[in-house]
Amino acid sequence: MNLVSHLSRVAILIAIVVRSGWCFASETVIEPKLIHLRNGVVREWSDFPEGPPGDKFEIAFNAQKNNAEQTLFLRQQDVKQQWNVLLNGKRVGELVKDENDMTIALAILPELLKDGPNQLVIEAGKSPIDDIRVGEIRLDTRPLAEALGESTVEVSVTDRTTGKLTPCRLTILDAQGSMVSLGTRSSNELAIRPGTVYSATGKASVKLPAGKYRIYAGRGFEYSLDQSEFDVRMGQTHRQELSIQREVSTPGYVACDPHIHTLTHSGHGDSTIEERMITLAGETIELAIATDHNVQIDFVPIAQKLGVRQYFTPVIGNEVTTPRGHFNIFPVNPGAKPPNHKQTDWGLLFDDIQQTPGVKIAILNHARDLHSGVRPFGPALHNAVVGENLEGWPFRFQGMEVINSGATQTDPLRLFQDWMGLLNHGYQVTPVGSSDSHDVARHFVGQGRTYIRCEDQNPGDLDVETAVNNFLLGRVKVSYGLLTELTVDEKYTSGDLATAEKDEIRLNLSVLGPHWVNADRIQLYSNGTLIRDERLQVKGDRPLGVQWQGVWSIPKPRHDVHLVAIATGPGVTGPWWRTAKPYQPTSTDPGTMVIGCSGAVWIDGDGDGRRSCARDLAQRLVNELKDFEKLCDRLSDYDEATVAQAAHLLRVSGTSLQDEKLRSAIRKAATTVQSGFRLYEESWRENEIARANR
Repeated sequence: MNLVSHLSRVAILIAIVVRSGWCFASETVIEPKLIHLRNGVVREWSDFPEGPPGDKFEIAFNAQKNNAEQTLFLRQQDVKQQWNVLLNGKRVGELVKDENDMTIALAILPELLKDGPNQLVIEAGKSPIDDIRVGEIRLDTRPLAEALGESTVEVSVTDRTTGKLTPCRLTILDAQGSMVSLGTRSSNELAIRPGTVYSATGKASVKLPAGKYRIYAGRGFEYSLDQSEFDVRMGQTHRQELSIQREVSTPGYVACDPHIHTLTHSGHGDSTIEERMITLAGETIELAIATDHNVQIDFVPIAQKLGVRQYFTPVIGNEVTTPRGHFNIFPVNPGAKPPNHKQTDWGLLFDDIQQTPGVKIAILNHARDLHSGVRPFGPALHNAVVGENLEGWPFRFQGMEVINSGATQTDPLRLFQDWMGLLNHGYQVTPVGSSDSHDVARHFVGQGRTYIRCEDQNPGDLDVETAVNNFLLGRVKVSYGLLTELTVDEKYTSGDLATAEKDEIRLNLSVLGPHWVNADRIQLYSNGTLIRDERLQVKGDRPLGVQWQGVWSIPKPRHDVHLVAIATGPGVTGPWWRTAKPYQPTSTDPGTMVIGCSGAVWIDGDGDGRRSCARDLAQRLVNELKDFEKLCDRLSDYDEATVAQAAHLLRVSGTSLQDEKLRSAIRKAATTVQSGFRLYEESWRENEIARANR
């Protein structure tokens, strides 16, 4: 927007009586509306106009020279990148990197204002494309602490079941639904950001501007949400009692976030290690893996100091952040030397990781994100259909993130497909949900999480060895707002090998979630192929914490397969648990979803008492049958995943997939054979295009 010349348009003075002795304060409304700004040429999201808007907001307003600190209020929406705020050419701060609707406050230091015309500028930093809205800008002549400290709200949150105070997260919105800046800072009991308060004790006393508010209380995915409205006047203290209860029951499973950062030790984000301890308690994370970049930190001393140690069991870990991929490793023995994070050879890197004292688990993080010019599971390096690295990099990790709530995908199920492709290849890889949280409130801890089979009665004293061993066996469920349970023949669950004794297999499915999320779909995959897809009819009389339950039957497979159930629903838009838009989007569609994944249950279809992956089955057939027609005829008894593996094995052995005899055999074969070859050929073509364009 160009410099506004009509100063009278914005010189709106409002006299306000404030309790600061017997003085008066004035407020100048600089810009009453929200303005759309864009850094970049094309729009980021389809819910913004195509534009073109300005990439800088400039406005002039009249003021008087300030001999003391004053306060600038701004409302912002959808801010992802850096946007600087300048007054008369001097930087006074920046917008908060948070996509939520929030009103922030910046201190204007003495003598930054001058008598007469002044100029305010909001401009993008050197950052990628970002569409934002900013406005409702006003200048308050009082210092920041005074402008934000007009009144007080004292909140207590109890667990409805026990009647006792409980750690929690509070979200405070003003009358316009904007998260409000608060006049209280973080402490040893509180972690505070605009509109967000985490309490380690269940109590919080917070200063805020006088006005009308709505407050929410929760404790993460497993708990209900309570809310209330209140009106607090200048100088008043409002007392608010709220109560929550556990809605999602997870007996025998511990809630783990295996990807946790702090500003203190990672050097970016905004959560200090003290604030991190409070947020872990406030989101009900029971097994907390410390994974700051290339360092190994023990949370125990800080958790004990802040009095939250009883709520979770800390584990020392490390995000080994290399130029060719990021890996979370744990558990690490105290004092162990970190692996070499400058290593680019995956073989040598995994040697180093496995030699780190104590380490049993390495997790491949955000495999489709671009970091240091490398996208590990991008088509230039990885064939997702057969689960193979095209450069021969060894896959010696034991888990991979399928949900990273701080770095979501445009296609939210893409990484799940990648993981199932690894299972088809024969890798023993456990699916992982994590937060990758560096922040208190923006991408908060525990939103993405992994439930690991383990006794959970005492969160402060979990059996870490049992949890680690069950993780390695795949005995997990992945949660991002939902939790999906799959039981085969009423006794086999995630990580188990089910003995199929009848011609039909009975599947018991449950989709769990608190009342403030909704599941609307459940899908069943066999060896990564979708075999059933059902829209859910969620009934109002369902048990607490249960979104849907059902019983399905499928024919006993003729060969070994792995079954995975994935439930989804619309993303959460409320600022008390907002699901983030895609991190590195490939579309302008800002839609998000909640997801629950059961983990894999293996079916021993051939009855030999062991797991045989799709690649093993394909390898036997390719080795045994050299005649293309006989091979394709036998492949008709197998699924698409096995056929795709066979196609890959033929190609790498030197057989052209365009060989006329092979094409003729494929044309005569069953539909699954044709589709399996086609699936692999399309994937390989994508690989060739990506590698040619490197």
